[in-house]
Amino acid sequence: MDSASSTDPAVQRQLDRLTLLSPGADILGLERITKLLDRVGNPHLRLPPVFHVAGTNGKGSTCAFLRAAIEAAGHRCHVYSSPHLVRFNERIRLAGALIEDDHLAPLLAEVLDAGGDIGASFFEVTTAAAFLAFARTPADACVIEVGLGGRLDATNVLADPAVTGIAQLGIDHEAFLGDTILKISREKAGIAKPGRPLVVLDYSPEVNAVIAECAETAGAPLFAAPARWSFAREQDRLAYRDEAGALTTPLPALAGAHQNANLALASAMIRHQDRVEIPLAALQLAPRAARWPARMQRLSAGPLTRLLPEGSVVWLDGGHNANAAEAVSSAIAAIAGARPLHLVLGMLENKDAAAMIARFAPLAASLTAVPVPDHPHHAPEALAALGNDVGLPSRTAPDVPAALAVIAADSGPEPFVLILGSLYLAGTVLQANDELPD
Repeated sequence: MDSASSTDPAVQRQLDRLTLLSPGADILGLERITKLLDRVGNPHLRLPPVFHVAGTNGKGSTCAFLRAAIEAAGHRCHVYSSPHLVRFNERIRLAGALIEDDHLAPLLAEVLDAGGDIGASFFEVTTAAAFLAFARTPADACVIEVGLGGRLDATNVLADPAVTGIAQLGIDHEAFLGDTILKISREKAGIAKPGRPLVVLDYSPEVNAVIAECAETAGAPLFAAPARWSFAREQDRLAYRDEAGALTTPLPALAGAHQNANLALASAMIRHQDRVEIPLAALQLAPRAARWPARMQRLSAGPLTRLLPEGSVVWLDGGHNANAAEAVSSAIAAIAGARPLHLVLGMLENKDAAAMIARFAPLAASLTAVPVPDHPHHAPEALAALGNDVGLPSRTAPDVPAALAVIAADSGPEPFVLILGSLYLAGTVLQANDELPD
């Protein structure tokens, strides 16, 4: 389940209330969020134009590119994303800046006072608070990331978005969304809205057919790659083309070839909506301006990285499913080159650890398994056993600092390290290294 703590006493009081009042688990459905929003004046009906993004992987990065382009055009942009890495405030960005504690505390109190008897989840209360903040603070656009799935996600009360988009799809959250890619795709495509453009990547023929069916049922014009838009890397540039013409941009600053698709999707969403004017020049600035912490992020010098010898390299990614493993392993292999890769892995208990480890086993020299603090997780001993079973030398450590100390002692000079497996784990890493998202 989601959880949070704050160094601000007023915010913490409201987070404590939220923990006590929420059902203690993720729940899907629109009945509770609809009732909660009605009690606080239906702020979701008064938002600036909304860019609504679903997907298994890449939706957060797509949102980062959308925000970068909108702000490069000189517009003010609200952003709602999840989960937070270190501070709850990261979920709500008001007109370009993270919400301040003195604004957040009364906002949460207002929502909880109005709907404490509804049984709304942590995410539903957070969504209502974000929409209330967005409706009261002037801005030119909203970028809204789906929390879980799409059709029954709390954000799907948005009836008239400027545009909807679906990023990369894969198997995750099977208990909520179904155990096949077709069931999951149908849930994600549930964000399609009558008369509003739905922009999607090219998936398998079966998934493409499901999404096309959902769009038709919803009455949403479908703009699917590669028929309606396309992209390709051309040396050190990304070439994008649609029916309106061609666009060439720099490659993303975010590491990994998979970011090209996320950038292209963001560009396609912008070019297939008509409510926020964003010139080509802003689209060309977005690839280098976008930032998205804990997604293929190279850590800076800090208290954590200094546990390793000088010259060491540490990368961090919150990837936690098979599709993320495929993208991150390809990216890290290209970056590491011939240097041995040492993996530090912690995963929530409902994630497919075997698939993750199997993908990295051919690349890694070692695996050090750690717990994910304050969340149900795979036992480090079980992760290490999975690694050893596929021939990857594996061991355990009580936390990430201890894991880095073990790597420093055993791996030789200048180790190359990837910390992976959970956004919650990534948050503890950023905090320990004094790299708070801003």
